[in-house]
Order: sequence, then structure tokens, then C-alpha cells
Amino acid sequence: GLATAEKFARDGWNVGILARGEDRLREVEERLRALGVKALGIPTDVADADAVEAAAERFERELGPIEVWVNNAMATVVAPADRISPDEFRRVTDVTYHGQVFGTQAALKRMRGRNRGTVVQVNSVLGIRAFPLQSAYDGAKAAALGFTNALRGELGHLGSRVQLVTVFLPAVNTPQFDGWARNKMGKRQIAPDPVYDARLCANAIHFGATHPRRDIWVGRTTWLASVLQRVWPNAGDAQSQSGWDGQLSDETIPRIDGNLFEPGPGAARIDGPFTDRVLGSRHTFLTSRHRDVAVLGLIGAGVLGLAAALGRRHR
Repeated sequence: GLATAEKFARDGWNVGILARGEDRLREVEERLRALGVKALGIPTDVADADAVEAAAERFERELGPIEVWVNNAMATVVAPADRISPDEFRRVTDVTYHGQVFGTQAALKRMRGRNRGTVVQVNSVLGIRAFPLQSAYDGAKAAALGFTNALRGELGHLGSRVQLVTVFLPAVNTPQFDGWARNKMGKRQIAPDPVYDARLCANAIHFGATHPRRDIWVGRTTWLASVLQRVWPNAGDAQSQSGWDGQLSDETIPRIDGNLFEPGPGAARIDGPFTDRVLGSRHTFLTSRHRDVAVLGLIGAGVLGLAAALGRRHR
């Protein structure tokens, strides 16, 4: 989120931000204003639809018409499904899924009348290929994807020019891994390789906002997971089993409550604890346009191959 806000500010956009932590919001406002743009941080729980709507109204009043809305909020619990309470499931869903729904509704209320604008839904490789110990988050991201695809059909039916973009993220080096995720495993959560720089994700989100594509996959893991889930889901099931141990270190720790019901501690920052393992290429993302070109290329190659075979047969 912070990397994305700074990316837009560096490109000259006025930026509005929603978060629960008042002190961090004020800190980020100053960081963005130092880049020469207007910035407004509004303390908001995105699970509160009325609060999100009120924030959108204030953004338009103080910053101008909303041209891009990025839904990025997430919450998670690292635990087996049978050790996650109903309240925890409900909270993860409210933030990660309903937060996208309420944010999208607030943005569309303003964009539809102008018949322009872009909503960027930040999703995850786990929304494509679920992993163990993340069932609440996996389910919420899958729901967000279903909601977005349904809405895309509705906007198309209505002839709307409002754009929807989904950006699928891999493992990213963020403060999520510094105690913001609720963790009941007694082992510290780690990001399995490959781990990507949050600034790369910000580049992809900014690209999707300014050059709308249906889908954008950041990092090779998201693209490969998407392909595998479509062509051989049973293999994905087998591979995902390694995710239980693959996301836990050997370090024994007490339970971490995380930021599920209260804002996490500390100053605003972009990077998590895995900077020494980060892959930071600025161009490591693929779009649905790349996919479509590749598919057309494969079809074309097949047609040419068939034509050549028929030509040989007739000779």
C-alpha cells in the first residue's frame, strides 16, 4: 500500500489513503506531500461500508474526482482451518473481501456517472491456488475474484467504460511478516522463495491503473499457479501441501495476535524482514495481453503446422 501510494505521488497524482492507524496516516501524508502532491489520509476500517463511502465523498471534495481506486487491504490468520474461530474467519472476510466490495461500490458510485475511471483489485497467488494455513485469506481472495469477474460482466452489459483490473501478487516482502498476520503456529511465518519487492508490485498496480488490462500477474509464481490450476489442479493440490512447512521457520515463538482487530504497531514502512532475498526487477510482471498474444501465437503455430501437414499429404 505505501509503495503504491508513493508510486502514484511520484507520477504527480493526488493521493487519498485509508487505514486504521492515525499516526501512520499522518506520517504517510507528510511523505506524499513532500513529493509535491496533495495527500489525505482518513482513518477508516474498510470493513465499514458507511465509513468507506464517507471517505470517498471527502476525497472527491478535497482532492478532486476519483480517477483510480485501488483496493489493497488484507488481513490473515496463519493456522489450520479448524483452529480459526468464527470471529476470525468473519474478520478476515470482512477486511479482505468485503473491503474490496465496499471500496468498489464507493468508487463506482462516482465513476459510473462520469463513465470513466479504473478500479484496481489487488489479489494474490493464493486467490488462484490456495495454500494450507491460510484458508480464511484464501477464501476471501477467491471471493474477491468472483465478485470482480461478475461485476466485469455487468459493466460490459451496461456499456460502461469504467475499467476493472486484477493484479495477482506473489510472496512480497512487507511488514505482514513482521507480526501483522495473526499467527497461532508457534513458529515464525516466512515468505517462501521467490520473494518480491513491494515496489515491483506498486509498479504493476500503477501500470494497471494507467494502462488497464484485465489481469496482471506479478512474478513467475502467480503465472505458473494460474496455468497449473487450470490445466492440472490435482498437481497443484499435491504441490501446495509443501506450503505448510514452507511458510514456517524453525524459530519457536509465542502466539502473535497481529493487526486483525487492532492496527499493527510501528512506523509506516514498505519493507519486511526479507530484504536480502528480494527479487526486484521492475518488469517482472505479465498482463492478460501478453497471455492473449501467446495463446494466439500457439493457435497460429498449430494452424501453420496443420497446413504444412496437409500440404505434405497432398504432395
